[in-house]
Amino acid sequence: MSIPNAVRILLEGLVDYAGLFPPAQLDMAGALQQFAEHRDSDAAWMLGRFIVPAARLGELEAAAAPLFPRAPASDPWRLSVLSADPSADTARITAFNDAHADHRAGLAVIDTIELKAATAADIERVAAGVRRGLVTYVEIPVSADPAELLGVLARVGARAKVRTGGVTPEAFPSVTDLARFIRASVDAGVPFKATAGLHHPFRGAYRLTYAEGSATAPMYGFLNVFLAAGLASRGLSLAELEQVLQTGDRAAFTLDDLGAGWGAYRLDLDDLLHARTRIATTFGSCSFAEPVDDLHTLEIL
Repeated sequence: MSIPNAVRILLEGLVDYAGLFPPAQLDMAGALQQFAEHRDSDAAWMLGRFIVPAARLGELEAAAAPLFPRAPASDPWRLSVLSADPSADTARITAFNDAHADHRAGLAVIDTIELKAATAADIERVAAGVRRGLVTYVEIPVSADPAELLGVLARVGARAKVRTGGVTPEAFPSVTDLARFIRASVDAGVPFKATAGLHHPFRGAYRLTYAEGSATAPMYGFLNVFLAAGLASRGLSLAELEQVLQTGDRAAFTLDDLGAGWGAYRLDLDDLLHARTRIATTFGSCSFAEPVDDLHTLEIL
């Protein structure tokens, strides 16, 4: 089965692997082994970065030593570091990148940093500590109108991060809040990544954890979120964006060689490429296999 152009654009490099975090919460060796296997899989083109807390970089270096690519022409592992204090973490990030630019040490690069801030002042403070050259995402709250915070992110040259779920129903933002965030991100010209709760392509009720007897809750679909981002740039209203986010029917969406659509609305391939590069860039997931398996089940891949 050939993969439609729209699917290629939507999914390429889409999933940042967060196997260290709940609900998977693997140990370092297990998460790194999973990432290495995913890099060698048929779905490797969908894989983005390995997400690691800055405080665990030393642990990662030791555990990944046998896994990092060492051939001179190999593609390095790309890492995104979670940092609570980028000023303090700059030295270790620089040292890591300097060491692993040499193929004999194993090729890897930290090219992205993820921060968290609740106020405009917090954003300015944490962004000021970031080393030049790192793509910077700042997780912001979305329970209130995020327009002001997104304006600050635009001013400091950072991107936004939105939490789209978790291991409890309360961790999921309301449909109204998420639609408002997407609309405001487009209006501010601030790209965003999503994190948590996006294991499945389309909206539906799913288990919150992998534990036996886990509760279920409505989860957002990653295709819902990323198509909503593209459609927001075409001027859909907040009410319409909410409908996109809540649509669980696969038949309501089209994905083909000419573009993608929801209902009567269409995005051509240029629209999709713009959405992926300038609006909604990636999402973090503690599972890579789960999204891939669902896409196969739905015959999208």
